[in-house]
Amino acid sequence: MSQARITERPRGPDLSDLKIDERQRRDSRRRRWPRALAVGLGAVLMVSAAVVFILGDKTPVVEVATVREDRGGRSALLNASGYITPRQRATIAAKITGRVNAIFAEEGVHVQPGQVLATLDDVDARARLASIGADRDAAAAALGDLRVNLANAERELWRMEALRARELVSQQDRDQARMAVDSLRARIKLASAQVSAAEARIRVAQQDLDNCTVRAPFAGVMVSKDAQVGEMVSPVSAGGSFTRTGIATIVDMDSLEIEVDVNESYIARVKPGQPVTAVLDAYADWQIPAKVRTVIPTADRQKATVKVRVAFDRLDPRILPDMGVKVTFFGEETSSPEDGGAGVLVPRAALRMEGGSPAVFVYHDGRVERRAVRLGLARGGEQEVIAGLSDGEQVVTTGLGELRDGQRAQLKR
Repeated sequence: MSQARITERPRGPDLSDLKIDERQRRDSRRRRWPRALAVGLGAVLMVSAAVVFILGDKTPVVEVATVREDRGGRSALLNASGYITPRQRATIAAKITGRVNAIFAEEGVHVQPGQVLATLDDVDARARLASIGADRDAAAAALGDLRVNLANAERELWRMEALRARELVSQQDRDQARMAVDSLRARIKLASAQVSAAEARIRVAQQDLDNCTVRAPFAGVMVSKDAQVGEMVSPVSAGGSFTRTGIATIVDMDSLEIEVDVNESYIARVKPGQPVTAVLDAYADWQIPAKVRTVIPTADRQKATVKVRVAFDRLDPRILPDMGVKVTFFGEETSSPEDGGAGVLVPRAALRMEGGSPAVFVYHDGRVERRAVRLGLARGGEQEVIAGLSDGEQVVTTGLGELRDGQRAQLKR
């Protein structure tokens, strides 16, 4: 019996050596939790510190104005709103209906009286003028021929009268010669009237031709170009939207003034020559001296207002037609502040109403201080303060709603 051959298989790796002891696992877990907690808390603290640093470093930037002593002035009696209007403004139109051939001015151009603004198609007008001129020339030529015939007829009449005195011709021949002279004289008078009529028609035709040229009636600035080359224009509305009634609009910039509507309840406070301060909506910091020119003697029953016109003491190129404007009417000049106190003046933008009481923020050494004040009379764009501020202090005029008492602030450069 043969002996069986036994082959031994190689032994694999023993995985039991890789087993982690449960006690070591628990110890490692206990050590990881404090470390993760510390890392998380550190990150939260860093983020919080960064947020606090960023937000806390956002110092507001403000503008300030210097408080000045009130040395007396005029008290504001009334405020009103209105618009800049010119006393002399015209939309230039042609006197005849025609097609625009050329326009020689654009918006913003200064024009002089008599300057040509546009020309219309004048072909028909020139043809009529030439035709009437030809009729006049024909009538003048016929008049010359009649005068020659009259001279001949007068000589013939003279001969007939001489022959009749010698009784060599009949009375009838003499009468016929006299009739020929009288007839020619009548025809000459008719021809002269025809020549005069033709000359009158020539003047009319020449006026029609001149009407094809549109000129500026006064000096000013062209503010609107209302027609284009090739469009039809007419002095009256015709042809719907295809016919223009104006060519350009001109404004005399030297006649600009303010027109405001004053409530009839306060019109007794307004008098001609009264001092006024005007502030354009486009230039809120620019106070323009002016005075009342006239009070229009009629009221608007719908709005219960009276129209008042205010003239500028001095015009400026920044003042333009139809700009919005706010007007302050002043009373008599005062020599001292109200209640005899040492009042100061601050811009109205520096005032803030808190609970019905006025207050300001005073800027000093990089911080703002909230301070309650007591108000006096208005001074146009400024307000009199009779308690709470001193001459020379600086008050904040911007961003008042975001400021807190004692907060740091930075001046705008």
